[in-house]
Amino acid sequence: MSKNNFKSAAAIVPAYNEEKTIGQVVKILVASNRFSDIIVISDGSTDRTSEVARKYGATVTHQFPINRGKGAALQHGVGHTEAEIIFFCDADLIGFTPEHINSILDPVIQGKLAMNVGLRDRGRFITTLMRYLPLIGGERALRRQVFKKIQDRHLRGFMVESALNYYCRSRKLPYGTVVETGLTMRKKMQKVGVWRGLAQYVGMTMQVVKAMLIVRWDRLFGRF
Repeated sequence: MSKNNFKSAAAIVPAYNEEKTIGQVVKILVASNRFSDIIVISDGSTDRTSEVARKYGATVTHQFPINRGKGAALQHGVGHTEAEIIFFCDADLIGFTPEHINSILDPVIQGKLAMNVGLRDRGRFITTLMRYLPLIGGERALRRQVFKKIQDRHLRGFMVESALNYYCRSRKLPYGTVVETGLTMRKKMQKVGVWRGLAQYVGMTMQVVKAMLIVRWDRLFGRF
């Protein structure tokens, strides 16, 4: 499939108070010319996230009145497109380029992988180490049917990423990773301060570990 044949690919961006970065992220998604839909879900934002996303070219935006969590936002986005390939993307990226999109998206578009996850640039040592840690990267491309196979109970919060990883692994579907040189993000400490940011990182880590245990437990009893 040609890179310009974008009718079967959609970008979905969950965002919570990301007015400072969402515009540039949407601008790059538009410039890549890879997507029929660019869907931004403002997940309980109290700032100008939705307004900025529309200004920079998001094709569809949705505003949740309260923060419902990443899994709910992604699920809502997938429900608003018929695309065969889904590209998930966080809203707080810095240094994002069309080349990053291509490197994640192409192996899935070409049928080589069922899912491909981007690893952000955290320096040589940590980026290498990340290949052996749970794949919680927000930038990933996957076949639509992979996401649709995940039950609602496994799409809560940050559980969604662990569920997608384990679904591919347990079904022996091919999935991979690619290092995204130069791609970083606006850190939580910059958004909400050091102590609150630290607490959010700890909470996220606990959610990821819990999710890994839950999906494996449910698999044992035929619920995943």
